[in-house]
Amino acid sequence: LTAVGSYLATPRRIREANSFTFAPLMEVGWLFLGIFGTMIPVLEYMEHSAGKLGLHSNFAFYWATGLLSGLLDNAPTYLAFFAAALGLHGLEINDSSHVAKFILENGRELIAISLGATCFGALSYIGNAPNLMVKAIAEHARVPVPGFVTYIWKFALPVLVPIFALISIVFFWR
Repeated sequence: LTAVGSYLATPRRIREANSFTFAPLMEVGWLFLGIFGTMIPVLEYMEHSAGKLGLHSNFAFYWATGLLSGLLDNAPTYLAFFAAALGLHGLEINDSSHVAKFILENGRELIAISLGATCFGALSYIGNAPNLMVKAIAEHARVPVPGFVTYIWKFALPVLVPIFALISIVFFWR
């Protein structure tokens, strides 16, 4: 809606001068449609399988949520691991009273999931929708951007992973 509003409010000459196109938005939109369209079975699996996946500590939730967030957008990743945490406590994601109870009683676990989902999204272009959108816009404008593997090798591994490790040790190590 923001893009449509901007399109309608911006004079045509400015859009043409900026080579405006809906292509990057459509690319991310299709990706999100596929991700969120397949979330229901994943949420049920995570809710019932968290213990089998080794998710028994804030440290484990931080790293597991984070690593998946680097490969998948942070919103569905957060939702999946939130469902897993609820399931560990015998709660269901579809029951708002269960969600409220979890939030009130498990703040540190929720912080670990939230930090993992949001921060680790920067590990790759696909880990956060704005990363992918900016890359698509830059490529459309023929601005050189590092490829997927190059970005991870030159920026994510040497810069971000040590920072995430330090955060996990300071805040989530037993």
